[in-house]
Amino acid sequence: MTETSVLATAQQLGSRSLAWLHAGYQRGYSRLEESTIVDLADPEDVYKPLCEAALASSLVLRDGVTGPHDARLARELLEAAWAQLGEGDLLLERQLRHVTLVDPLETYGHFARSGYRHAAMEELLTSIGRLRAVHAVEIQGSRHLALANARRISGLEPQPDWPRLARNTWLGALPEPWTVAWVIAYQVTHTVFHLTDWGARPECLPEPMRDYLRDWLPVWLDIWLEIEQWDLAGELLIVDSCIGEPVTGRTGWEALAAAQQADGMIKCEGSAPDNEDPEEDFRQHCHTAVVGVVAANVALSRALGGTPVAP
Repeated sequence: MTETSVLATAQQLGSRSLAWLHAGYQRGYSRLEESTIVDLADPEDVYKPLCEAALASSLVLRDGVTGPHDARLARELLEAAWAQLGEGDLLLERQLRHVTLVDPLETYGHFARSGYRHAAMEELLTSIGRLRAVHAVEIQGSRHLALANARRISGLEPQPDWPRLARNTWLGALPEPWTVAWVIAYQVTHTVFHLTDWGARPECLPEPMRDYLRDWLPVWLDIWLEIEQWDLAGELLIVDSCIGEPVTGRTGWEALAAAQQADGMIKCEGSAPDNEDPEEDFRQHCHTAVVGVVAANVALSRALGGTPVAP
């Protein structure tokens, strides 16, 4: 399989994943209820997938490598998500009531990237960004990077100390590679995503981290392909596109494409049960569809030279 055919496989996988996501939201499979207030009863049920769909859509629009049809689907998804969040009002209220919560800022960044702004939200985020309490919240290093990247793409002050944040991650320590585990692997992928702003700034990944990943990423990908952890395998393919010249070859793309169903759904893992309820399928596997969209988009964008970003 040539590089051209790899990119064709990636493009088809991403386009099908985006269409499946769009169809699910069009059918109302995952929506915030109109009565939803800021204190979401189960933020992992609807709110988080909605924000992840917004992330994928914002990257499709940012890079512009998928064609007009997919761009339209991405714009419609982003518009619908912004409307569900009260055009930013829900994020504002959530942040006002829970000052140290991190998800409103990270979510807002997806929309700000695509031109959806909320003046009061930005004023609040700038203000609380100077609070010691916010910086003292004990969260994973990769989560601190998520907030830093959200501030960067939104143009918010204060800007973080990127080298320090990078060092304070598992990947920053360059640990023995055989100690990686499922949870750690997800932390590694997100460390790379946020340092490079989802592939737009590969030069922002410190060189020792890049060299370490070039050595061990193919090994890790083989492990999670073998046990059919499609969600994590897809995230590792995103990492491969974020670090510069890809090192994992065609095997991962072939396997992920083979795992994708005709309607575009990709199960999170090979052993995931089949459900007779399409809505339940959507809830269980929408994250893997998001991963499929992002993986394809970043791979295509990097192969075509990437999208220039502001310094």
